[in-house]
Amino acid sequence: MAVIATTGFFDGVHTGHRKVIDTLCSTAAERGAKSVVVTFWPHPRNVLRQDSRELRLLTSLEEKKELLKAAGVDEIRVLDFTRSFSKMSCEQFLKGYIIGELGADTLIVGYDHHLGNPAFSTDIAKVAKGLGLETIKARSVSDQYNTISSTYIRNLVATGGIERANKLLGYDYSLRGVVVSGNGIGHRINYPTANMQLYEPLKVIPEQGVYAVKVYVEGGSYYGVCNIGTRPTISDDRSLVIETHILDFDEEIYGLDIRYDYCTKLRSEQKFASLEMLKAQLGHDIAQAREYFGI
Repeated sequence: MAVIATTGFFDGVHTGHRKVIDTLCSTAAERGAKSVVVTFWPHPRNVLRQDSRELRLLTSLEEKKELLKAAGVDEIRVLDFTRSFSKMSCEQFLKGYIIGELGADTLIVGYDHHLGNPAFSTDIAKVAKGLGLETIKARSVSDQYNTISSTYIRNLVATGGIERANKLLGYDYSLRGVVVSGNGIGHRINYPTANMQLYEPLKVIPEQGVYAVKVYVEGGSYYGVCNIGTRPTISDDRSLVIETHILDFDEEIYGLDIRYDYCTKLRSEQKFASLEMLKAQLGHDIAQAREYFGI
């Protein structure tokens, strides 16, 4: 069977990436070929120490693979991005892997398709053509502000623009983790929370504040109000906490997998003069979330 491929990191598998993936899958379907995405892990910036301390990702490797599969890709190849791999030229990569190992005869490329590291910075479409690979270029996708990119969306998530980020992603941004014990204050004020310990520490954390979220735990889906912050009303500890009060829910879920989908930001985190004032505000937050979700 003929193989049609594309390659890239695809962090977030956002609507800009989806244009490339849709072109890949539709072209493969038309030609009776197999669609293959070649991606990398870890991120090249982590390996090459290019501002790696600042880099945060929209998707873990597993999330990325799930999204690519859901988009209709037949096969996903994940290559280990190492320093030695980074030294490979674009021609070596295409000739040795895309053509030699995959047997691809067609390559789908994005509007600015390069392979990151300076050693890979040659225009991939130009090199592919020279090797006899047919190239099909997918169009760029823009909103009214910018060409859609992972960097642009990461910045939106980190600075409170979650609704716009979700629109550009094509789905609600999420965090996944395990439920861990907290300090018990939520129970004391009758708003118990599920505290999350992240599975992927390099994920972008939404800007500190209170969010209306969808919650997925133990095979069920619920609505909730999530606080991301340092809980200044109850602690001087500046450690970041991700905790959610799940609406209409009263189950023991410590140690279970949990996912929060961030739908809209309700407000910034605040320091209140008392627990009673905090409790009153949480009541308003919950009412606002119920109104947002129509429940």
